Amino acid sequence: MLSLTLDPGDILRAQGMEPDAWQQQFLLRDARYTLLCCTRGGGKSRTCSAKALHRALFHPGSLILLISRSQRQSQELFRYVKQGYQAIGRPLGTLRDNQQSLELTNGSRVVALPGEEATIRSYQGVNLLLIDEAARVPDALYHSVRPMLGVSRGQLIALSTPFGQRGWFWHAWNQTPAEWDKIRITWRDCPGLSEEFIEGERRACGDSWVRQEFECSFESLSGLVYPDLVGRCVVDAVPPRLVDAIGGIDFGYRNPFAAVWGGRDEEGVLWLTGEHYQRELGLHDHITALPRDVVWYADPSHPVEINAMCRAGLTVRRGANNIKAGIAATRARIESDRLRIVRTNCPNLLHEAKHYHYPPDGLGDPDIPVDADNHALAALRYLISRIDHDFLNRFTHQETDRCDDSWNDS
Repeated sequence: MLSLTLDPGDILRAQGMEPDAWQQQFLLRDARYTLLCCTRGGGKSRTCSAKALHRALFHPGSLILLISRSQRQSQELFRYVKQGYQAIGRPLGTLRDNQQSLELTNGSRVVALPGEEATIRSYQGVNLLLIDEAARVPDALYHSVRPMLGVSRGQLIALSTPFGQRGWFWHAWNQTPAEWDKIRITWRDCPGLSEEFIEGERRACGDSWVRQEFECSFESLSGLVYPDLVGRCVVDAVPPRLVDAIGGIDFGYRNPFAAVWGGRDEEGVLWLTGEHYQRELGLHDHITALPRDVVWYADPSHPVEINAMCRAGLTVRRGANNIKAGIAATRARIESDRLRIVRTNCPNLLHEAKHYHYPPDGLGDPDIPVDADNHALAALRYLISRIDHDFLNRFTHQETDRCDDSWNDS
């Protein structure tokens, strides 16, 4: 315990992790307001969990809050705190120990909270406030939690990878006042991230993605229709058990015929697990290539093709073709973390997301994107327009056409 008092890095060592140089230095810093702008995979959450646990152990009566944009995210940071506590042998007794809070016999508490302003405003006298993935935390939430530090003169640590040129985290990073202790950790500061790995990410996702996710550059994403899709939705993991099989179709010949498909998990998250993307093939070739156990939602302006697919035994229904509403519904899924895309299975969809954009100022309708790089994305829009039809109803302030289940018989 004496060694741990002097060196918070022992919490990481107890878990089998020798701290990198930046982690050791960070754990010994004591600024009141800290911005930790850190690469993906750099260990920022694990390091901050050690700082939170050290504060709870050696500053009796401390209140430490862990906040993120979602309960799940803050609970993940809290899980690291508890793993550290277990690894050092649980040196103090506990008065409360559950999935959201740890209360020690010295009066210190560590509490994980959701990113909802209405549910956390009652906390005061906070001694350490950790905001995880801070660049994605809404401005209103950030402004509501700062007053918690007023009377206690507590510390605030905001840890995050950049998320474009937006939001309070970006503004704070670019402010000149000396209030903030700004720490920038790129992949080069982390021995566990190799140049080979980074070059692989560069080939898969592009230079801009690597600059933002691994080199801590606040990249401008202005003009893109879905600027957050790659950053928030792409996963490498195999999806969980899906409760249904659904997909979207955008017809084309010179332009590609594009289909994307997947399903929803038990929490309603849409997982995209496959795509078909081909030019200058007949409709029969596309029908042969598509999975047959999927309910498809297709471009409604192609009734002949839809009927032909239905006669071939596929279940195909009309999607909704309100572009603005469909984009809004797709964005809503992205921003609420209800869309997941398996990286290796949908390369053309992800390529389009990096290029599909609105016209420059003064050229065309500013609310309608340029009609290019949008075929797999259109298929996704037709799919989401139907499974999220309630959202579209609210968006357009009128009743949209309900999905016609008898279309296959027409």
